[in-house]
Amino acid sequence: MENNLFTNAHILAWLQYFSDQANVDLERVKILDITRKNKNLIPTVESHRSTLVFTEAGHPDIFYRMFNAGLGECTVIYNEGSEPSGPIKQNKVYDMMDRGINASAGMLILNPNARSTFRFGMSNQSFAYGSVRYVGAEIRAVILSKMQIDVQKNICVISGESIAVEAANLAAEGTVIAVEYNKHDRKTLEDNVSQFGLNNVSIVDHVDDETFQNLPVPDVTMLVASASMEQEMACLLKLNPNMEFVIYTLDFGVAASMSELCKKMGIIDVEIIQIAVSHLNQKHNFETQPAPWIISGKANGEG
Repeated sequence: MENNLFTNAHILAWLQYFSDQANVDLERVKILDITRKNKNLIPTVESHRSTLVFTEAGHPDIFYRMFNAGLGECTVIYNEGSEPSGPIKQNKVYDMMDRGINASAGMLILNPNARSTFRFGMSNQSFAYGSVRYVGAEIRAVILSKMQIDVQKNICVISGESIAVEAANLAAEGTVIAVEYNKHDRKTLEDNVSQFGLNNVSIVDHVDDETFQNLPVPDVTMLVASASMEQEMACLLKLNPNMEFVIYTLDFGVAASMSELCKKMGIIDVEIIQIAVSHLNQKHNFETQPAPWIISGKANGEG
């Protein structure tokens, strides 16, 4: 296998091998080559009952990461070596945490508890601890819904760490460009990217033409309103004149001025909503969370 590249012939050979050796309905198998850029193992296994994974030698903590993500009960079907031949082995992920991948090969991962739908609004307890104060899960779910994410969408997220993580899980075949100005927030985001095994997140420290030069052009941008917001939006509109925007703010004055700013920048179909969420605490009192405004719209391409 030259350069660890799995061709159609290699894939077909591994499919035939597992068809002969394992009692698996290959019609329902998701094929994932993680030797290629931007491919996420953990989110794929979470959402598919059967995943045929192609990987190069290395990845010393691949099964440990899967276990930490709650996939310890998954079954791994594999062999020793880099060719689809010889005796087959089968183990639970929790029994393989201390081993890595010793050859470029295919392995079949079975997850009987796979979910088949998008999951919006992960619990804040799921994210890495650090400098970031995460937005509430319910509010994050609304923001992600407004972003209309699909698996191949390219996304820019500015100062929205948990949004970037969830978006990267959902846009499994796209790229998330996460902009974090604060070095401590960048470190927290890096920890999250590592924790969730995300390979489709590019982290940058500011927005300008040079920074985005070699990155995929975003289809949609989610940003937290700030003093640099207008400059950020202008730069992104040069990259994609039909950019979709989702903007978060807790400032009523900013929310009130967004219609005029959007009109100035050629953004149409603007919608401004406010979200209020309250939780019942242990004392049977409702605690109200900060109530942000969410502004969404799409540029009309006429600048």
